[in-house]
Amino acid sequence: MRWTLPGRLAVTTVALLTVVSTGCAPSDDDSSGSGDVVKLTFWGDWSGEGEQQFRTMTDAFNKTHPGIRVEYVVQEDMLTKFLTASTSGQAPDVMFWDRWRTATYAPKNVLEPLDERMKKDGIERERFYGEAVRELSHDGKVYGLPLTVDARALFYNRTHLKEAGVEPPRTWAELEKAAIKLTRREGGKLIRAGLSMDDVGLFSMYLHQAGGQMVTDDCSRTTFNSPQGTQALDLWGRMVRGGVYQTGFETGLGEGTDAFATGKVSMIFTGPWNITTYKKYGKDLDFGIVPPPAGPQGGKASLMGGFGLVIPRAAKQKDAAWEFVKWWTAERANALKWAKASLNIPGNVEAATDPFFTGDPFWKPILDTLEYAKVRPACAGYPPMEDEALIPNLQLFLGGKATAQQALAKSQEQGDRVLAQNNLG
Repeated sequence: MRWTLPGRLAVTTVALLTVVSTGCAPSDDDSSGSGDVVKLTFWGDWSGEGEQQFRTMTDAFNKTHPGIRVEYVVQEDMLTKFLTASTSGQAPDVMFWDRWRTATYAPKNVLEPLDERMKKDGIERERFYGEAVRELSHDGKVYGLPLTVDARALFYNRTHLKEAGVEPPRTWAELEKAAIKLTRREGGKLIRAGLSMDDVGLFSMYLHQAGGQMVTDDCSRTTFNSPQGTQALDLWGRMVRGGVYQTGFETGLGEGTDAFATGKVSMIFTGPWNITTYKKYGKDLDFGIVPPPAGPQGGKASLMGGFGLVIPRAAKQKDAAWEFVKWWTAERANALKWAKASLNIPGNVEAATDPFFTGDPFWKPILDTLEYAKVRPACAGYPPMEDEALIPNLQLFLGGKATAQQALAKSQEQGDRVLAQNNLG
């Protein structure tokens, strides 16, 4: 599924730590030749504010670990470079990792299992959000530690809801009524949408709320062409017929903003990354956040995403890399320091339940949602299945070019083929 930062971030964000020796090419030796300092280069594609957030952590680590020095360098095209480095003897030591890629890359034998190191240092899985650890695992082995977690919640425009006499919806029925009532049209033209419906990748969230499942437990076939899948698309269809959706309505709004920030939509399912964005770019925007509405049978569900830190199998400095990984993620104080610097919810549960988050009216609904949010299926073929099969057909459905039954059946046919191809790999 296409997990989004502002602007629908669909490309995996990965950061790499590469060993660099002072005054010479990289070698198997930890030492720099001067005081035996292990020098690590931290690659990442976070620039600007993100770069400063990373430097906050690398500077703090360097000050407390005189035997290791980490330097952050902005990079691009992370996955391609990582795979090349893994076979050329230049593998990085630690990577900032989009967790849902674990199921694809762990079978390639390019990631280092961390179970023995965790056991040796007394770092229990329970220290982190369980779903995040599960997303970093494959075949019973843990390949990374969670750094951040996020979940989709319902952001709503307080002014719009107050003017329409609408309360924040708690059920699908209330969501449908609110979305239609909040929608404004003039002369047949959509002026304001009651609910953002552009992100069809949210289908899995609706499906889970209805009690459905995306794929079989063994990842062999899709399961969304079901009564629950039909319920989800029927809800979408009723809102479309109610005038809530119009192709292209939410596009072309400029960098750093979206239809919710500009007041073109009244409600949107999005994540905590947009809290700061809406405060910054939402001129006169008064918004609130509530957990996603429950499904027709009362089912609660949301989607969990986020990042972790992993160590490549071919890394030369695994011991130093592990020190950095556990320091940043497993120690409460450091996880919280990162959270405050980056305004991300940490994967460390104890840090996430700090009053900094629990006492904030914007963060608290996200934390509540994380209690039942689920990660995407840990299947090697799941990302291409969504991108190549499901999402295009759902877009045809929203655009009125396919019925719900046609969209689900075509997605199933194409999706099963993609899963089978990846299982063979």
